Amino acid sequence: MQMMRKMTFSQRLRIVILLMILHSSLFTLHLYAQTEPEYRAEIGAGLGTMGYLGDLNGNLLKNLQPMGSLVARYKMNPRMAVAMNLSYGKLKASASNTGTWNPSTVAEDYSFSYSLFDIGARYEYNFWPYGTGREYRGAQPLTPYITLGVGGTYASARRKVFTANIPLGFGVKYKVGPRWNLGLEWLIHFSLSDELDGVKDPYGIESKGAFKNTDCYTTLQVSLTYDLWAKCKVCHNDKE
Repeated sequence: MQMMRKMTFSQRLRIVILLMILHSSLFTLHLYAQTEPEYRAEIGAGLGTMGYLGDLNGNLLKNLQPMGSLVARYKMNPRMAVAMNLSYGKLKASASNTGTWNPSTVAEDYSFSYSLFDIGARYEYNFWPYGTGREYRGAQPLTPYITLGVGGTYASARRKVFTANIPLGFGVKYKVGPRWNLGLEWLIHFSLSDELDGVKDPYGIESKGAFKNTDCYTTLQVSLTYDLWAKCKVCHNDKE
């Protein structure tokens, strides 16, 4: 108080103006944080590996082949999304490396390397609300998630194979920028066919059911996507 009394009028005025400028700056930052838009969708691409699992291979890490994908995602809310993909890769294996007895229906030197196309749609559930935190209160720039969906598989095996598949897996998303997303995802695709390797039921084991004695494949990829389609210009938070 004594210091204030000793100040001249011009010094007091300067302090008042400085406080007003500081208050205005804080208000502007707060206003910006409340008006950053939510984006409804993402689009991008991914690169990774694809691996065959079936009668001729039971090892998740064996014969992994390169793959690439086009990726799109529709965000229902910060915790849920629908992801879509169009992927291309290869499946490869050899009967000589199975480590088990091969029946006469499969030659010991039999091997294959086929191209595979995968198209699918999946539901994703984020463990935490996902975002920068400026468009949705409590959103986190990093979140793990789980995913389940349905897809179609086309393989250029001995005979052309087109079948349905059920992708199941998990991943991690990270906001590397206000509108850029980096993802790491692992999926196992349970197909409805036993001919992705070009050989149907080589061991002659009778089975019934949608996924009995069928071939699978795994995908592991890193993706980069860009946010599109702004939802609004005001903040939607849990206080509204």
